[in-house]
Amino acid sequence: MMLAKINSTETGVRRFEFPRDTFAFANELHWEYHFDAEAGKTTFSKRNPKPIYAHRCFVLTRAARQFFYHARFDANQKAASDEIYRQLIHEVVSRSPRMPGEPEEQIVIPGFANLRDFSQAREKLLKAGCGGAWRSYFLRSHWRMIFPIARAHQTRTAENLAVTLNQNHSPIIHLVKFPALTINHGMILFGVAETAAGFEFQAYDPNNPKTPVTLRFDRGPQTFFLPANTYWAGGDLNVIEIYCDWFL
Repeated sequence: MMLAKINSTETGVRRFEFPRDTFAFANELHWEYHFDAEAGKTTFSKRNPKPIYAHRCFVLTRAARQFFYHARFDANQKAASDEIYRQLIHEVVSRSPRMPGEPEEQIVIPGFANLRDFSQAREKLLKAGCGGAWRSYFLRSHWRMIFPIARAHQTRTAENLAVTLNQNHSPIIHLVKFPALTINHGMILFGVAETAAGFEFQAYDPNNPKTPVTLRFDRGPQTFFLPANTYWAGGDLNVIEIYCDWFL
């Protein structure tokens, strides 16, 4: 499968950009994970002090795309009051995370150039306004992970994600191991490169907002692979695109 590169001027859709379209703060973890690669074991301990902003990976991916779809930042306008920003945040996160709005209907966020700058300066307002942790647990798409996920399904998923990204759209994905639930996490993809083995996807991980992460798909085993990080020992997992239709 060869992918044709499409730019934003051809599609009329602006590409999701990591430095501007992501939150500056992280979804925190309740646990510290310790991985023993030789023994293949994982141990964990409670984080101290207890995190105050956790279990919101799906909250942040949803909200990031809502700002991408429905907000326009204008650094040339004067910064507003906290009360006005609360109202604007509420308007943005009340809109659909599945479909972009018309340009003339975008909500203008004054005083900031992009979401990263806004979230760095108004962190508390955005944490309060984007939604509670319950939004990560009660997603209509969670039904899909309990059913078998075939290798052919994962190949189709990878190919569809690659096409979507080359049309300058930004898929939200659910990364999961079920029933083990050693990972149950959300990310936004914003870039893809085709390789001899398959694809390498670039992703915004709300647990690690400082730098993009790479998610790999290998055509041979028809499997996605995420390298080790602070909450995952590294290895194969399943990927489901979510916030893409009524059922997901």
